[in-house]
Amino acid sequence: MSTVTESVDVKVPVRTAYNQWTQFEEFPRFMSGVTEIRQLDPTTTHWKTSIDGVKREFDAKITEQLPDERVAWTSTEGSKQAGVVTFHRIDESTTRVTCQMDFEPDGVVEQAGDKLGFLDRQVKGDMKRFKEYIEGRGMETGAWRGEVDRPNP
Repeated sequence: MSTVTESVDVKVPVRTAYNQWTQFEEFPRFMSGVTEIRQLDPTTTHWKTSIDGVKREFDAKITEQLPDERVAWTSTEGSKQAGVVTFHRIDESTTRVTCQMDFEPDGVVEQAGDKLGFLDRQVKGDMKRFKEYIEGRGMETGAWRGEVDRPNP
């Protein structure tokens, strides 16, 4: 399993950054390998991705969500991946957004791409595009402020 961690400081309040991140169907606007996300229910999303010609569809479950603090998820089928995005208030108008993803490369092509740092570059680019997207808008496109409690071990 590979782990990637990337942070970006965005010039919006923590509430704005968090609210935008809860708008999963907007992800294709800043995540280059994501072609579509559908919110199936408050904690389940269906993803369609196309990365270097490899197309995938999978469902992901939100495993923890605390407004203005964190969103964690794990895939429920297909490629194994999990992650968490955290939101840290730097000051009233600046937020550090940190994404940590764990991903199990599937097959020779993904394993080679992982060794060449493809996932690192992908996540770094997506976070940079998120910064440009939210700063360019200056406000979120919507919000979901519900909570999802961390599962008990």
